[in-house]
Amino acid sequence: MTLSARPSVSILVPVMNEEETVVRLATDASAVADAQGTFTLAGIHFIDDGSTDATWARILDAAAIDPRVHGVRLRRNFGKATALQIGVSEARGDIIITMDGDLQDDPQELPRFVAAIQAGADVVSGWKRTRHDPIGKTLPSRVFNAITSRASGIPLHDFNCGFKAYRREVFETVHLYGELHRFVPVLAHAFGFRIAEIEVTHHARRFGQSKYGARRFMRGLLDLFTVLTVTRYGRKPGHLFGAGGLAIGALGGCILAGLSVWWSLGHSIGDRPLLLLGVLLVLVGVQFVMFGLLAELMISRDRDSAAAHALVRERIGVAPAPLRDGHA
Repeated sequence: MTLSARPSVSILVPVMNEEETVVRLATDASAVADAQGTFTLAGIHFIDDGSTDATWARILDAAAIDPRVHGVRLRRNFGKATALQIGVSEARGDIIITMDGDLQDDPQELPRFVAAIQAGADVVSGWKRTRHDPIGKTLPSRVFNAITSRASGIPLHDFNCGFKAYRREVFETVHLYGELHRFVPVLAHAFGFRIAEIEVTHHARRFGQSKYGARRFMRGLLDLFTVLTVTRYGRKPGHLFGAGGLAIGALGGCILAGLSVWWSLGHSIGDRPLLLLGVLLVLVGVQFVMFGLLAELMISRDRDSAAAHALVRERIGVAPAPLRDGHA
């Protein structure tokens, strides 16, 4: 989708127990939007993810000050990915920018994110090169970012940074759940969206407490395995299961072949544990190959539906034909 010269921007801010920061963040972001002339502010959406303090009351105060401030209050804490996905459904801007609600992200950076999107990027990730956080938060984050960058092949420095900008169509393809919010650049890259990164100013936390901990780090690594599997084999699961099955089956076949030669020379193999291992590996290999074929059958229909349209960047002159089963 081609952006207009002055695109509309929706800002999504998931918050949990950030009563001291909501009104100021809304005021600062609105002031920055009004002071520049490169985009129009479609709305600032606060998603209250199960706060137990006065955060929701402060969101109501911010909305009373500026009608462009909107709020969604979740029934309990569902996690940042769910909060963002709900926020996306509420947003109406051509560009969606996500920010943390703790005032560590600087609203002055908003025009730079918009400029990077207008320059051709589909996803722009912030890089907190100079961080003002304790080492207990920065060290695990650096390890996680290094592992994610190397495993995914995407040269970003800060996957954990919540300050990001997206073209709206990115979220028409990528859906968030669990802890996948930090992996949106990886998921988007798998669909061919263009990824960029800009350095952003990072402020020290003045209010509240960080929600980052060891459990979140471990969940992030588990989700990394999920994302790599989905992005690399989501459209060809037979390669994942089939390759493993062929390798395991081949190892078992080699073991059985060797034992057959040994048996042909007059040696007994019936009491050898290696015989059981060879048979087991062959059976497991066959099962893995069958899993891959079944997975291919399950997704074969999806390959011909909406997923194919998500791979197209632009069209000119020809409108897309309606998809089967009512998809468009």
